[in-house]
Amino acid sequence: MDARWRTLLDHARQAGYDSLVACTPENLFYMTGFWGEAIGILDEDGATIVAPQLEAPRAAAESNHCDIVTADRGSGLIPASAKALAGRQPATDCRDHSTMMLLKKQIPGITHQPSPFSNSRMIKDPGEIRILKRASAAIDGLFGVCAESMAAGQKESELQAILMSRAMEQEMFDTGYASTLNPLIIAGGPNGALPHAQVTSRRFKRGDLVVVDITLRHKGYVSDATRTFAVGQIPQKAADIYGIVRESQESGIKATSPGKPCHEIDGACRTLIGERGYGEFFIHSTGHGIGLEVHEQPTVSGSSQISLERGMAITVEPGIYISGRLGVRIEDSVMVGRRPSVMHKFTKELVRVG
Repeated sequence: MDARWRTLLDHARQAGYDSLVACTPENLFYMTGFWGEAIGILDEDGATIVAPQLEAPRAAAESNHCDIVTADRGSGLIPASAKALAGRQPATDCRDHSTMMLLKKQIPGITHQPSPFSNSRMIKDPGEIRILKRASAAIDGLFGVCAESMAAGQKESELQAILMSRAMEQEMFDTGYASTLNPLIIAGGPNGALPHAQVTSRRFKRGDLVVVDITLRHKGYVSDATRTFAVGQIPQKAADIYGIVRESQESGIKATSPGKPCHEIDGACRTLIGERGYGEFFIHSTGHGIGLEVHEQPTVSGSSQISLERGMAITVEPGIYISGRLGVRIEDSVMVGRRPSVMHKFTKELVRVG
């Protein structure tokens, strides 16, 4: 944790600040090891958690070498935080407007500037990498469950229930991702044409392609992968589209290396799909950073100017979506190193289920 604190403070100083105030649960956890209702403060003397009484015992037990200050819930946390920050020039990640106004009123000079957190979190340390790899292996196991239990006549919602039961047995939990009401994306046939499809009661039919996007959290960290399955025999055109997406993803992974601008990874995937005549059907960016959030820096898009560095964790997930008919997406979480390290080992051959 001392190394993490040094990294956070280095990024804060580069931005012109001498301390940090964490209000979001992800950054509080990154700074302290505690995920809960509290405000985290970091300066050259170490980290302090300002927590309500009901959270203080857990904060003391779960945090790493942090001082615990107890205060009233809600806005009552702010005066205690202001006292700890007297004379400081802090940056905060606070996203809530009313809370930010209270912070500014009681802490002169505080500024909304989340970049020290996001810049620090882009490079994963060995402990984070171990957790991400463990989460990725668990997701591979869930794809194995799909291969064994998915069949014509089964509802999307029924498969989700099976997968989430198995996931929770392995301490894998819902991320609360805002783009869907469901913990997973399971989209058969025409539903697969919606990249963020809601899980429905539609039953899988023979000839369907089924997009299964599993994004789950383990010990705070998110791994994200997608496989597309075939229910029985599928039309040749659908098989051809699957092959194009697979080849595109391989091209993107091959392009992943330190120093490479993220827009070039996006370009590698997008160019191939475009050359095969499906460019208009690739309707999202190629990927994103993963870690404590489903989507974090760096973005892997055509407009991203961030260059990859060793220790970054990103997804590579091209797709083709034809409205009213089908969707195909193949996605892996990838660690950036001298060579790209794909954290998912489940096959990318088209798996046919009953």
